[in-house]
Amino acid sequence: MMMNRNLVLYEEFVKYLIEQPALAESIPNGATLVFLPEDDPELYAANLELIEQARHDHAQVAAIRVKELVPPTRSRLIEPRLEPLAT
Repeated sequence: MMMNRNLVLYEEFVKYLIEQPALAESIPNGATLVFLPEDDPELYAANLELIEQARHDHAQVAAIRVKELVPPTRSRLIEPRLEPLAT
């Protein structure tokens, strides 16, 4: 589902902004952010349509080009064990 793929990109972008706060300052106030993932042609094309619609509606838009997403990392926990506690 394309909405889910956009949500993943949004979540990762927020994480990126936390690490690179200077980029956030360059985003125009009130701009709609639209992701253009270069490794997902279907989503890229759909999001280009969103950009065109926003432009047609005279909305301010900023495109975020994304080369690719790396695979999610696994947990860094080593052998966690659940220990039920008596009540």
